[in-house]
This record gives sequence, structure tokens and C-alpha cells, in this order.
Amino acid sequence: MSLRATERTETVFRVRGTDHRLGRRTWIMGIVNVTPDSFYDGGRFADPGRAVEHGLSLASEGADILDVGGESSRPGSDPVPAEEERRRVVPVIAELRRRTATLISVDTTKLEVAEAALDAGADIVNDISASGLDPRVLVLAARHGAGFVMMHMKGTPKTMQDAPRYDDAVAEIRAFLAGKIAAALASGLAVESIVLDPGIGFGKCLEDNLVLLNHLDALASLDRPVLVGVSRKAFIGRLLDAAPDDRLEGTIAAAVLGVVRGAHILRVHDVQAVGRAARVADAILAAPPGPAPTEGDVRRAG
Repeated sequence: MSLRATERTETVFRVRGTDHRLGRRTWIMGIVNVTPDSFYDGGRFADPGRAVEHGLSLASEGADILDVGGESSRPGSDPVPAEEERRRVVPVIAELRRRTATLISVDTTKLEVAEAALDAGADIVNDISASGLDPRVLVLAARHGAGFVMMHMKGTPKTMQDAPRYDDAVAEIRAFLAGKIAAALASGLAVESIVLDPGIGFGKCLEDNLVLLNHLDALASLDRPVLVGVSRKAFIGRLLDAAPDDRLEGTIAAAVLGVVRGAHILRVHDVQAVGRAARVADAILAAPPGPAPTEGDVRRAG
């Protein structure tokens, strides 16, 4: 049985008036957590100077986007006040903007934080609630010409893993994101500025995550770029019985299968390792098909 591969469509991602062509190769979004409590690297880069250096290191490793976040969204986490979140991320974004031309996103659900981040030089709002916690972020993004990543999440980080249930996870999440696209357009955001994220690990059980990754083409049919974040997540830990520090191989496997299924962007901690794997996957998928087997080939194989 051959591996089913989705032909990844080429599409435009418009950010700050510039059209970026996605689909020719996989883009990598590098994670810059300016938090004391994220599940994998919490506290390592809470100091703004260390966070900036980490972001610059990820850019040098090939990150296309640096995703700066000041609030952990790990399962069971509590929200951070907007003023504290802003205090964490804005100096880092401002300094990164001064020192690199790499695109910068702010990982937030809060209007005040998004506005301050965009004013400091961020290009993209990465909202895990898909504007569900504050719909005004759509208008803000439209006004700035910013890119907008809308992610599906059931519940909130505090509650999302309390026995989540779907009748058909793929169909329900596709319908949710289709509705969010419509809301974004009604708020004035250009369709070219939208990226979709199924929210792996956000209100999903192990089987939901596996099914979603295996059917990303259902989201690609919405004609927007698809971003997936699988980096060192709990579903990999369950499959491998491994702690976050020991999930790199599982991350690479999930990321590459995401590319095969049509993902345009991978959000990861390990930019160099996953980026290299994606580059090889891109090359294999771009290779021309071989000749169809003849009847004689089939008989000999039998």
C-alpha cells in the first residue's frame, strides 16, 4: 500500500502588504517562549535578553517566522494578566525587529497585547482562540495589515483536556475554521492574510490528534495555508512513553507526516532539526513520479 500524499497547493500569505508564496517549500515557525512555565522550555528564556538571543539563533537556523509568546497555553495553565504578558513580550519583539528581518508573530489572545506587539514591530497575530476570546483582534489585524493565525481549541487551556469529545473531529474542526474565516472577512481582514491551525493537543485526545494529522487535507480544502504545531507535545509523549526532553524523533516524524498531508508551516522548538527533515521531505514530494508498473512487473512482484 502506497503512502497517501496530499498535493500541497501554492497560496499567498499576505503580511504587512507583502505577498509571500507558500507551498513551494515548508515554512518553519520557531517558538520563542518568554514564560516561566511553558511545558518544555519554561523559564529558559524568561529573561528578555536571553529570549532575543534565542530568537536570533532560531532565525540563523532557518526560521521563517519567530513566534513570541508571554503566556503558557499548556493544559491546566492559568491566564496571565494582559499587563504582565505585554511586559514580557513587547521588549523582545522590539529588539528582534531591530536586529532581524525575519517575520515575527505574537502568540496572544488579548487585544492589548496584540496591539502593543504590532506597534513594536510584529507582523502576525497567532491567536489560539481564533478571536473567540476577543473578536476585536480581527479588526486590529486588518487595520495593521497583519497576518492572522486562527487555531481551533475546545475550551480554554485550563479546561481543554477535561475529557474532550467529538463525533467527527475532522469535520467539526473544519466547520469551526470555515466559520472563523467568514468572521474574519466580515471584520475586514483579507482572506490572503489568514492561516489555519487545527490545534493539535488543544482539547483533543490522542486519537483526535492522530486523525487530524492524517487528514490535514480536509483543512487544506478551505484554500488557506495550514499550520501545525506538534513540537514535543503530550501525544508524542504518550506514544513513546517519553518526557518532553526526549520527544525530538517523534516530533520530526509527526512534522514530516504533516508535510506529506499538506501542511504549509510547522511550529517547532527545534528549528534546525525539523527544518532539515522538512527540506528532505519537500524534495522527495517534488520528485517526478516514476513510470507506471507494467503487467510483467506485477507478475514478477507476485
